[in-house]
Amino acid sequence: MNNVLSRLSRRRMLQAAGVSLGLPWFESIAARGTERRADAPRRLAFLYVPNGVNVAAWQSAGSGASYELSPTLAPLAKLKSDITVITGLNHENATPGSDGGGDHARSTAVYLTGVRPRKTGGSDILNGPSIDQVVAGQIGRFTRLPSLELSTDGARTTGRCDSGYSCAYQFNLSWASPTKPVPAEQNPRAVFERLFGSSDANVADPVGRRQLRRSVLDFVLDDAKSLERNLPEVDRRKLDQYFTALRETERRIERAEQAPDAPPDARPPAGIPESYQEHVRMMFDLTALAFQTDAVRIVTFTLANDGSNRAFPEIDVPEVHHQLSHHRNNPATLEKIAKIDRFYVEQFARFLNRLRSVNEGNSTLLDNSMVLYGSCLSEGNKHWHSNLPIILAGRGGGALSPGKLLAAPDPTPLCNLHLALAQRMGVKLDRFGDSEGTVSGI
Repeated sequence: MNNVLSRLSRRRMLQAAGVSLGLPWFESIAARGTERRADAPRRLAFLYVPNGVNVAAWQSAGSGASYELSPTLAPLAKLKSDITVITGLNHENATPGSDGGGDHARSTAVYLTGVRPRKTGGSDILNGPSIDQVVAGQIGRFTRLPSLELSTDGARTTGRCDSGYSCAYQFNLSWASPTKPVPAEQNPRAVFERLFGSSDANVADPVGRRQLRRSVLDFVLDDAKSLERNLPEVDRRKLDQYFTALRETERRIERAEQAPDAPPDARPPAGIPESYQEHVRMMFDLTALAFQTDAVRIVTFTLANDGSNRAFPEIDVPEVHHQLSHHRNNPATLEKIAKIDRFYVEQFARFLNRLRSVNEGNSTLLDNSMVLYGSCLSEGNKHWHSNLPIILAGRGGGALSPGKLLAAPDPTPLCNLHLALAQRMGVKLDRFGDSEGTVSGI
């Protein structure tokens, strides 16, 4: 009796603190048809990389299923059957017009909206709703969070950035409305707590939040043991895999928080690793956990904002990315850009493998996801917004047929692809941005 009262007391305490923890999709429970959907839900992620690519090293040869991956895309070789490389997609509204320069700010602003933003450095910003928020507006009610916005650069909503454009354009991929950007979260600890910990400020002290976090995990693990006894072997393995990943992700965040002190002007906020690669991987792992527990089905992740001047010492590229992107056809500079491009593809491949490692019935988490990877710039030196570097991964629960190079008629608005993905998420939508229809053959 005392144990029962203790468990009830702990449950009330955790509920009062606003904490919750989802569980992965279980085939055995889904089969009952009452507690969960019979089919695993579809997930949709939009990933953004900055500054264009080394086009020659990016382009793959051939067509259809017989194409050959380019040197830059080689890290995706073992995932070739799970991806579609798409050519011929464009974003006309990111190109210079009467508003002049500012291609980097426009690139970030246009990528998911398809709308030319009003050029202003003031508060009178005007863009358009982004496709992730349109989808979240219709299906976000089915999950704990309607959408999740991530970035390694953080968010800015005021000030002037690129060529007179507001920083709101350059630092925000998601827009809830034409005048309301959705700021992305930079800190993995904050993302972790938003997904699996306190949902508000009831526990303000960071140490207290961590202690509560451990209490939540311990409590759910305790509950899971009783649940585990009633699960078949396949679901017991899935439960163990999930909690192992959850614990490991938190340990990595804690290690980042315990990094040696650095000068005040160089020290990152708590929870942000000093290693950029680790930061990117941690955000990807959190995305995988969020999808696995069905905490959210729509995620955007800005790996770096367009115009990023990040250096890459981890791959022996000490020069900054944006400056390198203006390569002037210098072979040595182009080689360094190709190394950066491949670095990003390697992180992407690792994320896809993580999704593919999670089983959901007779399929995997990757099978039930649609992941769009790309940029709003192709050739960074000339700021081209045509024939964009785009990869679509996953099968979308049977809605996609990957394993090919798809050449869309050039030019085709990227919004045609956005519209097609939204419709496959069950969203009722006939047009989006500057779409002229939907991309066929995906």
